[in-house]
Amino acid sequence: MTYDVNRVPSPCYLIDLGLLEKNLKVLQFVQARTGCKILLALKGFAAWSTFGLCRQYLAGAAASSLHEAKLAREFFDKEVHLCAPGYRDDEMEDYIRIVDDIVFNSFTQWIHFRDQVLSAPRKIRCGIRVNPMHSEVKTKIYDPCAPGSRLGTLREYFKEDQLDGITGLHFHTLCELNADSLARTLPAVDRHFGDIIRCMEWMNFGGGHHITRPDYDVDLLCNLITDFYHRYSNIKTIYLEPGEAIALNTGVLIATVLDITHNAMDIAILDTSASAHMPDVLEMPYRPNITGGDLPGKKAHTYRLAGPTCLAGDVIGDYSFDQPLKIGDKLVFCDMAHYTMVKNTMFNGINLPDIVLYDPATDQYKVQRHFTYEDFKGRLS
Repeated sequence: MTYDVNRVPSPCYLIDLGLLEKNLKVLQFVQARTGCKILLALKGFAAWSTFGLCRQYLAGAAASSLHEAKLAREFFDKEVHLCAPGYRDDEMEDYIRIVDDIVFNSFTQWIHFRDQVLSAPRKIRCGIRVNPMHSEVKTKIYDPCAPGSRLGTLREYFKEDQLDGITGLHFHTLCELNADSLARTLPAVDRHFGDIIRCMEWMNFGGGHHITRPDYDVDLLCNLITDFYHRYSNIKTIYLEPGEAIALNTGVLIATVLDITHNAMDIAILDTSASAHMPDVLEMPYRPNITGGDLPGKKAHTYRLAGPTCLAGDVIGDYSFDQPLKIGDKLVFCDMAHYTMVKNTMFNGINLPDIVLYDPATDQYKVQRHFTYEDFKGRLS
């Protein structure tokens, strides 16, 4: 998709509502075909100005903190599910007023909060997160089932005698993976927890399902869900909670070249930062694609693209272009709607990119949010 970069501020995250709706329709198809329910995991995408569109297609939202739960209730206001490694005593009353499902990471947490939750004035379904000890994720920092992981209860520590009030199980083993990874995971879940599943009413297959990726095997996913329902006839509802699949390939980050310097190679200083605005570039790490850009040396002119912060390693990567870059040129970083806005910071006092919504039906660009000094000042005291 080509955007008119001269009609938007720089830097900005631009969310294409047409592409977002295209993803949502794929997820709606999976729900209609299988009877499962798909939740928006806010840890991956939390642009609440799009929730009015998302709620037309999805069953609800999945939160991992009190602020996410409040956002889900205020702007999504369908099913609100909660799953986190640990809960604070002083936040549980707020959770009880907001959420519909609470998944506990351990039996210690479940036993600690059980009476409080079960005696709540509104009914809340409770579940346990389990760890089937099956790893599919290659990048260890994102592998929920890596040795030593704190996420989920192992079978050897599962307390069958403490299940009164527990109606569902949750597992999460994936990250940016295809349906074949789920196909290999489910036998491990069956092997470790099959007898427990037969006592449950619902299952949550977690996130990491890259359902809207062009090469994703939607048919296999649907068959796996349908087969699970057949094997466990007691299960009334299966949930999936992708975050990335909702916003995959729906947004870009538009930036401007501020300066060009030279130190062993040409270096372009941009008004956007790897450290502050796309931290996964340094954390994962990964190399975002750029419209018109290629690997270094592939095209005639190669540049190191770097941010404006004082961090020496604030480098996005090396890219080549057909034409020399000039001060004032606009660059478009692809696939920047997920795990960017939710993880960015104002490190070094660098302002956050504006958030722009683009409606292809009307060719309108709307600046949804502009950040200011007050946002930076309000983070600290």
